[in-house]
Amino acid sequence: MTRSTERAVEALFFLSAMVSGLIICLIFVFLLIPAWPLFSQGRFPSILTGPWSPHLGQFGIYPMITGTLAITLLTMLLAVPLSLGCAALLSIGNRSRFSRGFCRVLRKTVEMMTGVPTVVYGFVGIFLLVPRVRHLFQDGSGMCILSAALMLTLLVAPTMILLFDDHFKSVPPAYGDAVRALGGTEVQYFLYVTLPRSRPGILAGVTLACGRALGDTLIALMIAGNAVQVPGSLLDSARTLTAHIALVFAADYYSPEFQAVFACALILYLLSGSLALTARRLHDRRELRR
Repeated sequence: MTRSTERAVEALFFLSAMVSGLIICLIFVFLLIPAWPLFSQGRFPSILTGPWSPHLGQFGIYPMITGTLAITLLTMLLAVPLSLGCAALLSIGNRSRFSRGFCRVLRKTVEMMTGVPTVVYGFVGIFLLVPRVRHLFQDGSGMCILSAALMLTLLVAPTMILLFDDHFKSVPPAYGDAVRALGGTEVQYFLYVTLPRSRPGILAGVTLACGRALGDTLIALMIAGNAVQVPGSLLDSARTLTAHIALVFAADYYSPEFQAVFACALILYLLSGSLALTARRLHDRRELRR
């Protein structure tokens, strides 16, 4: 490759990065402009902390913020150990001739799950999961935070499993040979070599899954119950920010309902951006420690 070609490729990459950054900024501006009257009128703090009662002139989105964070946090608490355990099984099992066939079938199944449309998970949750949650706990309708989190776990876990497994496979085989030469087991190799070497990939997978759980609409819309309230338990119904955006209809561009919907989108945008920046900061700190 000639020097001029290298410069052209570098310029192309730089231009792509600049266009991507510009698009991100334009999306932020697009969300900020309709919500700006809430800032200019000094109503934004009340929007963030108040209840949603349009008939009483209250347009707060605090119940939706708490519902979003509750469902997302519970989803990650369930999905991360499940995904890490499944990826560990794939990593250890692939090095054993007795379980290699099982791990191959398991990975193909996980890959197939990543292609299932979200609405299918929603219907499965409505007709299979919700009745069982209602019957098991004998409390409420079954459309609650727990049901939504369980179904979101099935939605985001396959992506994490595949990402974790790919990073586990990227560890140089020579490390495994050294561990086995010292008398170490496959489990010890995984715990003391594979996991530490794969931390950046694990962090990337968790960030990606958390962002997807945070921004999912259909699962929350179909299973969480859409009750505009601050949830007090896992069996309470809740409404997320994404579901609120989908449900609220406001024909007037200047109405508080319309502006509050864009405030919801702005909060989601900031939460997702903060999540990505935090993950990047943690990764940079780890690289500096090396």
